[in-house]
Amino acid sequence: MRNFFIILIMKILHLILKICGKNGGNFLGKIAYKWNPNIFKYFKVNSPVIAVTATNGKTMTNNAIGYVLKTAGKKVLSNQEGNNMETGILSTILKHCTLTGKIKADFLVFEVDEGYIPVIFKDFPLNTLVVLDFFRDQLDRNGEVETLILKINEFLKTYKNNLILNADDPNVARLGKANPDNKNVYYFSVEKYKYASIEQKEAGEGKFCPFCKTKLEYDYYQYSHIGKFKCPNCGYGNNEIYKLATDVNLNNRTFKIDDITYKIRFNSIYNIYNLTAVIACCNLYNIDTKIIKEALSKFVLNNGRLEEVKINDVPTIINLAKNPTGSNVSLRILNEDDEEKELLFVLNDNLADGLDVSWIWDINFDNLNNVTRIITSGTRAYDIAIRIKTSGFDSNKIEPYLNLSEAVENLYKTNTKKYIIANYTALQPTRKELKL
Repeated sequence: MRNFFIILIMKILHLILKICGKNGGNFLGKIAYKWNPNIFKYFKVNSPVIAVTATNGKTMTNNAIGYVLKTAGKKVLSNQEGNNMETGILSTILKHCTLTGKIKADFLVFEVDEGYIPVIFKDFPLNTLVVLDFFRDQLDRNGEVETLILKINEFLKTYKNNLILNADDPNVARLGKANPDNKNVYYFSVEKYKYASIEQKEAGEGKFCPFCKTKLEYDYYQYSHIGKFKCPNCGYGNNEIYKLATDVNLNNRTFKIDDITYKIRFNSIYNIYNLTAVIACCNLYNIDTKIIKEALSKFVLNNGRLEEVKINDVPTIINLAKNPTGSNVSLRILNEDDEEKELLFVLNDNLADGLDVSWIWDINFDNLNNVTRIITSGTRAYDIAIRIKTSGFDSNKIEPYLNLSEAVENLYKTNTKKYIIANYTALQPTRKELKL
């Protein structure tokens, strides 16, 4: 009866919030979880539960999986707007379950913060876990990346359901060995693409074998520490690949899996990895390939994740970057574009961003391709401006503005193509200034 009344009260609160025009975010989950931290046990789930976790890319991958399943005619419950900790996921469930805890859907698809996989799924069923990548992120909240990996590895020691792993990230692929009895481990990979490099150009974490501590050898790097690796001592890295993306063409925005060409709306190697994971997941649930292909050809994520818009008739690309790898991926996309362009980098240091912004010194601003001007803004506008200056970029072409409105106004004084990079709490205020 206790859980019955918690859900009843939360549904009343949800109705009040809707009348007031508010979404509520994770508000409902915060209250319910405080009243009963074991409430996840109460829910009755008779459909597959899919979780996507990673440092970068989980929102896109989660939403793309949901989009494909909906295109296939499935009823999907998902936290598409984020709120990926236990209280956010609980809020999503509370809004849609019955008073007796039944969840009526064909699939539950959740984006889950890396640190909360063990918290949520100790009491809630999980049928498929998709793990994309691990990078350093918000060190003052998460600690070093190894801390998160060990937490998930511990959870996976007793997990025997579907596990979809990025074979090209040594920090992720290692999780396939957490439970030797799990026969449902599936690896995905992406073939070497045009801009892959022999040397590592950006900061990364995957330098040593997690099993024998030998330095890993790479045939090539796609970005950061993502690439074709192996341990020369114990052979770590030789995994059977379930889905391999080949013939990556970022100009045409196409790639192949199983000799089927997929046309997508994105032009980043980073997103090829995300969508390869989507295809691997949907294949496990026997979703028709034609439906997957059709869905991915239409799928976009217009919330500041590689969002392409026109502002004052000027082509503008906006991307969230909350850590060094996210920033370097954004700059990689910028550098692969030969057109003349200008960059706006908005950096905040609010609590949700992480107060420590020393990570900006791991961003690779060297040799920016055809960038004629850079504007910086946010609470740390001058910090990021100094970082860019020390990379060798002409200081006369760097304009810092603490006021975001002023920064945007000055950005569009020219008609040059724009790239905008914003970290976590800076993203939506920036989109608001752009009137998106």
